[in-house]
Amino acid sequence: MPPDIPQRSGWDILRIFFSGRMLTTLLMGFSSGLPLLLATGSVLQAWLKEAGVDLGTIGLFALVGLPYTLKFLWAPLLDRFAPMVGMGRRRGWLLLIQLTLIAAIAGLGLTDPTQSLPGVTLAAFLVAFFSASQDIVIDAYRRESLADDEQGLGASLYVNGYRVGLLLSSG
Repeated sequence: MPPDIPQRSGWDILRIFFSGRMLTTLLMGFSSGLPLLLATGSVLQAWLKEAGVDLGTIGLFALVGLPYTLKFLWAPLLDRFAPMVGMGRRRGWLLLIQLTLIAAIAGLGLTDPTQSLPGVTLAAFLVAFFSASQDIVIDAYRRESLADDEQGLGASLYVNGYRVGLLLSSG
């Protein structure tokens, strides 16, 4: 065991596992995983296929997921600026992004691919963009809120929450 990591008893580890910070990490993972399949994955593809959209167009919808690949471009802006005074950078961005993500998901749900395919495209892109932005903020928040020796457990809870979110959104 490296000398800079303190030894913890079994009770201390259980207390950390069931702490509010770890529950927050789990729930943030869930909120990150939930919108992924809605905007870029199988749920959107199945919806478009059911609406009679041709296969080539459905294939082009893979480009909607580009924000997940390019999120490094705007991550420094989210790291530099605080959108709301008094909330801090992470919580302010998280609140703002989650509100816009909810609106984008609602917008996606209210569009009809048979009536307006560009509307579906825009809504799906906005869901992907705000979801990728949420991932940026959550990763930074998790890194700052957990101690160094809690990072591994926090990452595993985040990933499991993410997977539960993916499972529920695909159902």
